[in-house]
Amino acid sequence: MLLLLLLAGGGGFLWLRTSLPQTEGELALPGIQGPVEILRDSHGVPTIRAGNELDAYFALGFVHAQDRLFQMDFTRRLAAGRLSEVLGARAIDTDRLMRVLGYNQRVKSDYAALPADFRASVDAYAAGVNAYLDSRKGAWPPEFLALRYRPEPWQPSDSLLWGWAMTLPLSSNWTDEALRAALARQLSPSALESLWPSQPPALRSADLGSPASWQSALGDLSLLPAMPGASNNWVLAGRRSASGKPLLANDPHLDLSLPGYWYLVRIETPTLHVAGASAPGVPFVILGHNAHVAWGFTTTMADNQDLFLEKPAPGAPGSYLTPDGPKPFVTRDEVIKVRNQPDQVLTVRETRHGPIISDIGRAKAAIAEPDEMVALGWACLAPGAQTPEAFWLMNHAADAASFRAALDRFDCPVQNIVYADQDHIGFIAAGRVPVRKTLEHFSQLPVEGWTGDHDWTGFLPRSELPQSVDPADGLLATANNDVRPPGYQPYLAARFDSSYRVDRIRELLSDPKRLFTPADMTAVQMDMLSPAARALLPKLLPMLEGSAANRSIATIAARNLLSDWDYRMAPDRPEPTIFSAWMTILSQKLFKDELGDLYSSWAWWNMATIDRVMFGPDPADRQWCDDPVTPAVEGCEEIVRSSFAETIAALTKRFGDKPADWRWGRTHIAPFGHLLFRYVPILSDLTSRPMVTGGADDTLDRGSPDMRKAPNDFPHVHGAGFRGVYDLGDLDAARFVIAGGQSGNPLSPHYGDLLPLWRDGGTLSIVGDDTGGRLTLKPAGP
Repeated sequence: MLLLLLLAGGGGFLWLRTSLPQTEGELALPGIQGPVEILRDSHGVPTIRAGNELDAYFALGFVHAQDRLFQMDFTRRLAAGRLSEVLGARAIDTDRLMRVLGYNQRVKSDYAALPADFRASVDAYAAGVNAYLDSRKGAWPPEFLALRYRPEPWQPSDSLLWGWAMTLPLSSNWTDEALRAALARQLSPSALESLWPSQPPALRSADLGSPASWQSALGDLSLLPAMPGASNNWVLAGRRSASGKPLLANDPHLDLSLPGYWYLVRIETPTLHVAGASAPGVPFVILGHNAHVAWGFTTTMADNQDLFLEKPAPGAPGSYLTPDGPKPFVTRDEVIKVRNQPDQVLTVRETRHGPIISDIGRAKAAIAEPDEMVALGWACLAPGAQTPEAFWLMNHAADAASFRAALDRFDCPVQNIVYADQDHIGFIAAGRVPVRKTLEHFSQLPVEGWTGDHDWTGFLPRSELPQSVDPADGLLATANNDVRPPGYQPYLAARFDSSYRVDRIRELLSDPKRLFTPADMTAVQMDMLSPAARALLPKLLPMLEGSAANRSIATIAARNLLSDWDYRMAPDRPEPTIFSAWMTILSQKLFKDELGDLYSSWAWWNMATIDRVMFGPDPADRQWCDDPVTPAVEGCEEIVRSSFAETIAALTKRFGDKPADWRWGRTHIAPFGHLLFRYVPILSDLTSRPMVTGGADDTLDRGSPDMRKAPNDFPHVHGAGFRGVYDLGDLDAARFVIAGGQSGNPLSPHYGDLLPLWRDGGTLSIVGDDTGGRLTLKPAGP
């Protein structure tokens, strides 16, 4: 690090700048059939024009490597379980998890099974990446210099690793089951049901039993990685738009860093015309449009994972119990190379349900060999996954019908996909959803694997997944909410996000006489009204009346501000700070005394739960207002008053005694730290691009804070990494923005130049502008 700083501070800075891409002139490269033009606009967004698709994919691999090489290498190392080779012992736990899941083995077999035309596209993309590696001159990107290693050639199967890296955090049911099991050990069945109601409602946690082996077998699996799932998408029928053609909008929400997940691009060939958000490492557009269809994704939160308790077979070493007797584990040894340390050998065991993941937790928690083990049953790990091919077919769809047919191959993760062509709009929750053998058990807690009672019998047929085409009201919208239509019978999920965001989308688009425009869609994406505040404050504020503890000048001023508030989480207003801090302390007072150390794992801005337990129809839910530690029996009014008093005291200490100065923008700041350098002093400051932002967890302009910092600070860590708006009347005028910039290189002018546009609701179109450079790739001579 010091060496890098010294270089950057002296003449070496000019040398480091040679790591930036060439964007002008001509390059002769082997591996392409004809000339390819790469036009970049003023933000570095490329338009690729090629005479055939394979040359276009080659050029996409080339520009991805130019701008995001370290991110590409980091992602493939992450999914392959090879981070320890460059990061050392700190990455061992992550590598062990990825080796147990076996992504690296799976992509090799998946690649071999790809249809010839799609495999040729992946091959061409890999050739483009390697052409950049072979032709580049000057310094390597700063991350490679800091870690002192060089990237290996790109293998075609490496492109499939990106899907696995994204699929894991978007499939979080296993962590839900582990957490629910931990809560079941700590709470009574009635308290657990009140805190976390079962789905469907007729099912109760007590019906699932409480195996004594959970504590030893699960270990610390509740700490396994999970990413809060959140995104918005919707589509309006043509009769409701100004152009007379459908309007579609999408903004997927992920953690915010630099570089971001997405890379904007436009590709034009005689047979392919696509634009939108690509993913560095992958040879197609993930979110966007082609010449005929536009589409957008949100996470369904479907239950496609189960934790199975497995028993070793007595007298049969290396085997486990099944309904048909002992069966041997399928094992393999994984050698994990660790920088500056000896190699580690991990023996991976797999059962008929899936890999044994308790080995990871047991090693981390130093738990002795238990009588039971935990296997992960995950639909994504089942053979025959075709999701990469589905994306290729989506990019080539000629209309809504062929796009929908492409989704027959979409397996994992389960996603709410909205789509439209010029005449039709549609939605489907696409992916593999398991069908359980015993319908009474819907995988909300770990189940016994040796009985066979809880085995899967297959997956829901595509015809039984939630879906709709051309609805009567001309609107389809999803926001991680319950997408099951009335009377839907198959089991889909045990948990959905609250309906705050989807209800707000429908509210803003409810006028049947209004003809909406793309600008209206962008305005909806940037909406900062908090439905949670609008639902809760009218119930909470009257409970403060007459409280002696809430009569200070600051308290009265804060109450008056909240009483007159329009519920918008605007960065220049103090009310969002007061409300967010109050909800944090109120939530802690309601639940933390009972949940203890598990509170932080459960409480991810559960304001809908606060509303339900305090004001819902079931009086039994009021039990959470009482503090079991004290001899007195507290009521909800008391806890509301005391939490507000503590809120004012905390904010006064943090910001001073004038509530009008407690602006949301003083504490709600998106750090936008670098993928690697944010962990390094000095370099963190040099490579971060902090942005004052609005929004909150429940607003459409998603601004989820890190709860671990609350109530003293609310750093914005999760939100819309991409926004896209498409008018099917003019797809070439589609509007886009990403959170960050096109380049992952901190020395590039395009490292974070789109952040102001992203923050302020601005967008850009990708129209083949060459103000940022025109580079021509030509075939190398014989």
